[in-house]
Amino acid sequence: MSMCVTNTTCNVEVLLGVAYTPLFLLGLLVNTAALRAFVAQRASWTDSHVYMLNLAAADFTLILFLPFRIFDAFYCLSKTYLCTFLISIHYINMYASILTSTAISVHRCLAVKFPLKARAWRRRKETALAVCLAIWVLVVGLCAAYHKSNDPEKLWRCYERCKDNPLPFEFIMILVFLGFFIPLLIIVFCSSQIIYTLLKEDDKSVEKKNIVGIVTANMIVFIVCYTPIHVSFLVNYFSDPPADWQSNPTTAHTYLPVSEWIATTNCCLDSISYYFLLKDFYSSSKLTHNTT
Repeated sequence: MSMCVTNTTCNVEVLLGVAYTPLFLLGLLVNTAALRAFVAQRASWTDSHVYMLNLAAADFTLILFLPFRIFDAFYCLSKTYLCTFLISIHYINMYASILTSTAISVHRCLAVKFPLKARAWRRRKETALAVCLAIWVLVVGLCAAYHKSNDPEKLWRCYERCKDNPLPFEFIMILVFLGFFIPLLIIVFCSSQIIYTLLKEDDKSVEKKNIVGIVTANMIVFIVCYTPIHVSFLVNYFSDPPADWQSNPTTAHTYLPVSEWIATTNCCLDSISYYFLLKDFYSSSKLTHNTT
């Protein structure tokens, strides 16, 4: 039985609001630029562009709703179904971004490891569209299945759940394993294969070294950005809430908001890093093809 009561006071979180403000401005800038670049090149789209556009769309949508998060930090939004919607939008787009990054990792690994077979596949763009559609169906479907988990009566404040009313255990397992751990293993494996394939060749051009650096950076950024928030899901579920969590929420709810902010920074880094990767992506395939 939940003992969560209505939070009648506005607990202003100035640091959180200040932290999200530059993140919103930078994310809006880089993701808008990325989307404009993709739209401008729509006549020459490849399967890589489809994946990149899907990633940029997920990140841009998440960023677009950050002003609500900033407003809540300074002025406290009322706990209504708008909060439920905002939480759903945030996590739907975050996991769409995670799964799309995973698909991109697999895609570029196949292109580098098996360039001839990858180029011979004639329905690459259709395959990419189907994968992206499947990602959205999956994340939206899971959110719809567990939408009552973030109803207003289960929230301490708009973006924060009651400490003594955690998410259902099966939902946490889905988020941690399907939404993070399995994608993490795939990204680490594919990135390692790309790095190994490019470094083992005698021709170590500057272009190849740049690609290795970008792939390595993407893998590290993924680990750094998304590990803390999934650890916090488990910590919040298995740890008993402090006795004073309602009277002293600033000390009882520190780790999860910080880890959410760290995860959100990935939306800015995606557009920057994947732009350079896309720029050299087919060059790596060509280089690999020429040396085989």
